Amino acid sequence: MAKEKHDKKGYKDEARNQERNHAKKEENKMKTVLVLQVIQIILVAVLIFQVVSLSSPSINSNVGTDVQIAKSSEKTENTQAAGAEKIKAGTINGEHIKGDPNAPVTIVEWSDFECPFCGRFYRDTLPKIEENYIKTGKVKFVYRDFPLSFHKNAQKAAEAGECAQEQGKFWEMHDKIFENQKSLSVENFKKWAEEIGLDTAKFNECLDSGKTADKVSKDMSEGQSKGVRGTPGFLINGNLLSGAQPYENFKAAIEAALKGEKPPEPQQQQQRPQPSSDMKALADDDPVKGDPNAPVTIVE
Repeated sequence: MAKEKHDKKGYKDEARNQERNHAKKEENKMKTVLVLQVIQIILVAVLIFQVVSLSSPSINSNVGTDVQIAKSSEKTENTQAAGAEKIKAGTINGEHIKGDPNAPVTIVEWSDFECPFCGRFYRDTLPKIEENYIKTGKVKFVYRDFPLSFHKNAQKAAEAGECAQEQGKFWEMHDKIFENQKSLSVENFKKWAEEIGLDTAKFNECLDSGKTADKVSKDMSEGQSKGVRGTPGFLINGNLLSGAQPYENFKAAIEAALKGEKPPEPQQQQQRPQPSSDMKALADDDPVKGDPNAPVTIVE
């Protein structure tokens, strides 16, 4: 009886083990099926996404274009900002400069604020050079002083420009003086200093003391060493051009400099010869008959 009971118990244990094994197999089979279903769902989703993407290229294209447009716009704004920088006027290392400091052509002008020919250049020629060459980054324009001794207000006018520069406003004073060339006086220089927003106490002290006279003298000495004898005098990439030449002559010289060529001979100009620093000029209030700019002057 004991043996029979033992056999029955063993049979039951084996049956239970078989059931458990069968249950585990079924469970594993269900897990495998579930994993395969998940993988299948993922593959179907990827396939659908690819089909949609391929069938709608314009969407991707538009997104890329927007990014490119944004980048292009940003680049354009940066370029415009750089262009604006090029046309700024200021003073660098003591040099009064208009334009891009790295421009391929440099024009240096030696000028006298009281010289009528310098005034003509300022009114008639410089605006064209500025529009066509300075603003386009092709020319850097440099101003230096060359006050002639027979112009009684020229020295103090030059000093006034340098005193204005001490407060960062040389070009504002430069323009103010040339626009009022018939009214030059120390009193007016001080008046104009206030008009352009300078600290008048500092400006007046600078002008009255002759603080900038040495700077003016240095400019003039350098001009003389470069061959400048009258005003206005110019160096265009090192080539001398004298007098209030017509714009066409400056254009020809600039274009030649841009090509690395020697400038052509200036065209014939209808104006009286430039006085050298040792010639006496007519005073502004001298009685005159005829065209003040005639090529020949007779003094009686």
